[in-house]
Amino acid sequence: MQNEILEILKTADGYVSGQQLSDRLGVSRTAVWKAINLLRDKGYTISSSTNKGYILLDAQSVISKDDIAKHLTTKEFGKSIIILDTVDSTNTYAKACGLEGASSGTVVIAREQTNGKGRLGRAWQSQKDSGIWMSLLIRPQLSPMEVSSITPLTGLAVCKTLNRLFDLDCKIKWPNDVIAGNKKICGTLTEMTAEFDAVEHIIIGIGINCDNESFPEEISKKATSVFIETGKKPNKSKLTADILNDLEKELLCCDYKLNTFNVKEYRHLCATLGKEISFTRGNRYISAVAVDVNPQGELVAMLSDGTTCTVNSGEVTVQGIY
Repeated sequence: MQNEILEILKTADGYVSGQQLSDRLGVSRTAVWKAINLLRDKGYTISSSTNKGYILLDAQSVISKDDIAKHLTTKEFGKSIIILDTVDSTNTYAKACGLEGASSGTVVIAREQTNGKGRLGRAWQSQKDSGIWMSLLIRPQLSPMEVSSITPLTGLAVCKTLNRLFDLDCKIKWPNDVIAGNKKICGTLTEMTAEFDAVEHIIIGIGINCDNESFPEEISKKATSVFIETGKKPNKSKLTADILNDLEKELLCCDYKLNTFNVKEYRHLCATLGKEISFTRGNRYISAVAVDVNPQGELVAMLSDGTTCTVNSGEVTVQGIY
């Protein structure tokens, strides 16, 4: 009944009385009132007025399975969707689902994360209903040595989606952040569970700042959102579907591997290239210039003596980008 009431309110031109809802659905006014409160608990802003009834104020701020499904064109990704009110980490939850046999393409989405995961064990701040916090479980037929392309392909897909939908000029900060200007708008995190020479499952975590009008002082110079960049709060259900659509195309069309075409696209969108960078190798702190991304997705750095080396993991600091 909640879905029926939600659809009526979405298509209504103004207020809908409790009696109208009761008559249309063949239920009591009390049942309508209870359903309205359950929708409010899910995050929908429904205003009520004596002698007028109910009106839905902001449907696009809440992610719903039905709204995602309307926009999905995928064969696999998102065919099973789990939406949680709050969770410590969608990646952790999705990993547990994977161990319990969840099918490939399962998506876990949370309205709020209390201990979201970033790279290198960092926390990802996930204010309730302010963004898209989701993790995709996939079961590709790959060996552990063949999964390195998934991170750059994920960043490429998300970057292209945001640019197309919002006319932004997002770029990729190698290896897994999407930036607008010089601030982070999206982060991704890929985690693998494998046995011997076969991948059991992979979790792709994606966090996109959507509705944030500001950020805490300690990250305000590093973070941005779709709203800050465009002045508009996106329909998060549609954005979620578009991300899944583009991600499936990006990953499946090349069998989860980088190729000549997508490496070229990645290089074009990589904000790290041409910048001075620094990273550690062993106990050494190294300064260099990022000059390329190779077909394995590794960053190629030129040292001060003119020689080059590759960087495939760890922390890379990029001059001018947070």
